Amino acid sequence: MRFMRSTPGASGRSQTLFAITRCLPFLVLAAVLSLELSPAHTLYTGPLLSPAPALAAVTMGPAGTGGTAGLAGGVSAITATHHHAWGGQQVYANLLALLVVAVASVATSAVRVRREHELTRIRRIAEVSQNVVLRPLPARMGVVNTASVYMAAERGAQIGGDLYEAMCTRYGVRLIVGDVRGKGLAAVRSAAAVVGAFREAVHYERDLTEVMRRCAAALAREYELLDRSELRDPLELEEQFVTVLLAQVPDDSTVQLINRGHPPPLVVRHRTVRALCPVRPLPPLGLEEFLGPHPIRVESFPFLPGDRLLLHTDGVIEARNRCNEFFPLHQTMERLDATTPSEYLDRLRHALLRHAEGRLADDAAMVLVERTAARAEQPSP
Repeated sequence: MRFMRSTPGASGRSQTLFAITRCLPFLVLAAVLSLELSPAHTLYTGPLLSPAPALAAVTMGPAGTGGTAGLAGGVSAITATHHHAWGGQQVYANLLALLVVAVASVATSAVRVRREHELTRIRRIAEVSQNVVLRPLPARMGVVNTASVYMAAERGAQIGGDLYEAMCTRYGVRLIVGDVRGKGLAAVRSAAAVVGAFREAVHYERDLTEVMRRCAAALAREYELLDRSELRDPLELEEQFVTVLLAQVPDDSTVQLINRGHPPPLVVRHRTVRALCPVRPLPPLGLEEFLGPHPIRVESFPFLPGDRLLLHTDGVIEARNRCNEFFPLHQTMERLDATTPSEYLDRLRHALLRHAEGRLADDAAMVLVERTAARAEQPSP
């Protein structure tokens, strides 16, 4: 389950506003024609015709804008003929003003349409790039049922650095959730490097710490290849890092975690929510100089059949309402009740969007895993 928009009601409102804006030039022309053909024709309505092409250029292409300008010229001709005004300077002045506005509006409309097409292509490329990092998760993997959701903040064509993945391996189900500092292409490249290393290492590395080491090494190589020109500020390269949480769900009733600066996961047991905080906090990937002399260790926590584990990015807990209050994730999860992980995560998503009033300040990703009583049969390779 994946959602790419954070404002489900915005689409209907935008369509209504678009329809009203598109009809506005024709309403203006109809009003002018009605006034000129009525006893109220003494009102001076000529200047009202010139804005019609400009209004049309907001929502129409060059052809529609030119057609609206032609209608405005026709209305001007009809009213001039009706009032026997041909030969007067005012009529020709109105037509000249209409012609100038029409030419400018058609040119503006052509530029706008071309830019919209370019933006559409960029957004499609962005979605493909994001899909490389955020592939849909299967509903059942080994000893867990899974569900995932991704909600993009409204940032035009920009794409974020949230990442997640889950793989069923001979060591158990392994998951990763992370968040790259920054936005845009550089963030997606960093996220892709980490996820690519994870997808490769989880099948060959028995030790979860080695999987984390491979992810850190891949990110370091990516930063070495990263072109500083792709950053808005070249100094940002010195501040790049990725918060990462690795989880492993073996066949026994535990979950093993390595947390590198990421929000701790939450385990739900009988509607009681508990954060699985690390004993010794570790810095994010990319800040290895702050690791210190102590080795990275895997921490184990109880994870019983029926328990649910939520892995999420900071866009969830940092979502605010108009009163500047953070989303109460713990309390919300304790109130929710659903039979399947997919339903549970869907209700959690709706609660998050209601709290943020449909607008998220940052991208948000969530992965929910539920331990089952027995291991699912895996298809043969």
